[in-house]
Amino acid sequence: MQVARIRQQGDGDQLATLVYTSGTTGPPKGAMLTHDNILCNVEECCSRFDVTAGDQCLSFLPLSHIFERTTGYYLMLRQGATIAYAESIDSVAINLAEIRPTVLISVPRLYEKMHNRVLERVTTGPWLKKQLFFFALILGRSKVRRSQKGLRASPLLNLSLKLFDRLIFSKIKARLGGRLRILISGGAPLSAEIAEFFLAAEVPIYQGCGMTETSPVIAVNYPDRNRIDSVGPPLPQVELKIADDRELLVKGRSVFHGYWRETGENSALQEGGWFRTGDLAKLDDDRFLFITGRKKELIVTAGGKNVAPQEIENELKTDKFISNLVVYGDNKPYLIALVVPDFVSLQKYANYKHLDVLDQKTLLNNPQALDLIRRRITTLQQHRPSYQQIKRFTLLARDFSSDKSEVTQTLKLKRKIIADNFAEVIEDLYRTKSEAIHKTCFCSIGEEKSAVENP
Repeated sequence: MQVARIRQQGDGDQLATLVYTSGTTGPPKGAMLTHDNILCNVEECCSRFDVTAGDQCLSFLPLSHIFERTTGYYLMLRQGATIAYAESIDSVAINLAEIRPTVLISVPRLYEKMHNRVLERVTTGPWLKKQLFFFALILGRSKVRRSQKGLRASPLLNLSLKLFDRLIFSKIKARLGGRLRILISGGAPLSAEIAEFFLAAEVPIYQGCGMTETSPVIAVNYPDRNRIDSVGPPLPQVELKIADDRELLVKGRSVFHGYWRETGENSALQEGGWFRTGDLAKLDDDRFLFITGRKKELIVTAGGKNVAPQEIENELKTDKFISNLVVYGDNKPYLIALVVPDFVSLQKYANYKHLDVLDQKTLLNNPQALDLIRRRITTLQQHRPSYQQIKRFTLLARDFSSDKSEVTQTLKLKRKIIADNFAEVIEDLYRTKSEAIHKTCFCSIGEEKSAVENP
């Protein structure tokens, strides 16, 4: 093959590309990736997933990000698969129905929105369909949980699920084009509840993890080994080690050769060939990797308790009334949250309750709407110890925006910039009630308020 000849003539250690990190925890840095870094990662991913020339991938993530470039571009070209490009991230739902892809590579945000939209349609639909859906979901979850423990489903359960697949789950698959067989999630943690939800509907999402510096895939679940609460086992040629402080260290052919023009940073990050990822992680006996947080994002409360905010955020975003949120509390006596409600679901709730709301501002300030969100948050976090529970929150009138540099191109939160943009709102949440009562209206024991104006 011509590609093989070109590869033999070249030097795999030559610089192929500079890819800048997303800058979520510091200034972006140019990771120097070689041809061998990327080719190794592509080949390793191909060993996990059977992508062929008959497949079609719908692409919507930016090619400037190594996640999409390696897995959604180079891998597809290597296997001869067709790539269809979405018109925009907002048109993905329409494009899924138009293109009917077999492969979808995404960040969790898309799957979170899909999950919430499905629940919204079901809960506002006819009573009988709603009962059938949730009964089918209970059966599907039962099969998933047995499978995760290495147990087989009974013949009766399998037969029942075949029936419900025709009646219920086929509708979900049809909205995704009807042909999807490989759905990949990366770039940020995917909630195990959402992964279980889709797997119960026989739409498996394979979660993985990686970094710009590792070209990018470090570990990934795949059809033969899929643990929905993990990011999967490492790729064959990737070595993992957990440091004494629980930081994940990585070594292998796909690990980069350093940062562009930052020699001091290079030596600090690579010790004996190991790359310090900045992720807090653990490995189980079966070599499945679990990411528990980011070292630089770890919240240390005023009481000295360590809290991983992503874990709490992912759990709360499974609620259909919560679209997005950020948790804060570093060096503070308790945790607070900036909550972006799902306005479609919240407006339908207001209509159902016949609330007197004229616009979005009055909706967010409505005591019953605030109480709804408070009750949902309280229920979702009741299993957590007190120091991991959100004590106060505010509702925002807009989502976090890339135009304001609050999220990266792959929708990862830039916490420092968000904190700066919402500094006054955050400060108000930490005022005592007597200090803040004159500025805003508090309701119920959660002491939450509504911040409807953009900062």
